[in-house]
Amino acid sequence: MPVADNGAGRRPAERSSSRSFARSDMKPRVLNSRLQPRAPLLGPSGAPPVEWVVAPGLTQYPDALAEMEARSEAIARGAAPERVWLIEHPALYTAGTSARDGDLIEARFPVHRAGRGGQFTYHGPGQRVAYVMLDLKRRRPDVRAYVATLENWLIEALRAVGVKGETREARVGVWVKRPDKPASPAGEMAEDKIAAIGVRVRRWATLHGAALNVDPDLGHFSGIAPCGIREPHYGVTSLADLGRPTTMAQADAALRAAFETTFGPTRSGPR
Repeated sequence: MPVADNGAGRRPAERSSSRSFARSDMKPRVLNSRLQPRAPLLGPSGAPPVEWVVAPGLTQYPDALAEMEARSEAIARGAAPERVWLIEHPALYTAGTSARDGDLIEARFPVHRAGRGGQFTYHGPGQRVAYVMLDLKRRRPDVRAYVATLENWLIEALRAVGVKGETREARVGVWVKRPDKPASPAGEMAEDKIAAIGVRVRRWATLHGAALNVDPDLGHFSGIAPCGIREPHYGVTSLADLGRPTTMAQADAALRAAFETTFGPTRSGPR
């Protein structure tokens, strides 16, 4: 789930947004849908392109967290350009600020407290993690719009590799319908999450981001209730599991092209 900020000096707008996304079982809102169309989050005219950095190999989570927090703080001060940092982690679980102890079923891998919004999730080889560090002051200080735009970005990237991703009012992230799997007792079609979103916003600079399942070991998710969701007709999937084998380089290219149409231009940054 998406939003949390424990930093000092948090603005009322940020605090309100944190509460709005606090639970995965929140009821759909008819009059204030988080999925309603919002203004785009393109950078202002003349803004420098977003740095696009792809890390080689596996990146240890504490190292990534420290570097991301330092960069986001510099962005908030206006001392560094915005950045998207694509990495893979070794197998691990992360716990967001709303994580419940009972959702850690088996600590098969190291567990890290992430500081982001949401509950438990898994990261590991074969999953592309995108840490997105943007300045919402310059774009638009609207956390709901930011989360929705991240979802749209992922949906457009999935479209490029032949997968139809969708969003749901009460379940943040990107989902695919699975008519080939058993429906719920009430007859609801099975759905699997293919991309998770969890963010933090501090001084209107963003941290954390999204995780796209390219070809991870899906069995590794069994140690947690991902995002607190336990209904048997909701699961996790990947491009490989859907019969769309994709290399990480191909996934990265789709993500970059979709990012540029959604958030604006990029330039390759230092590795």
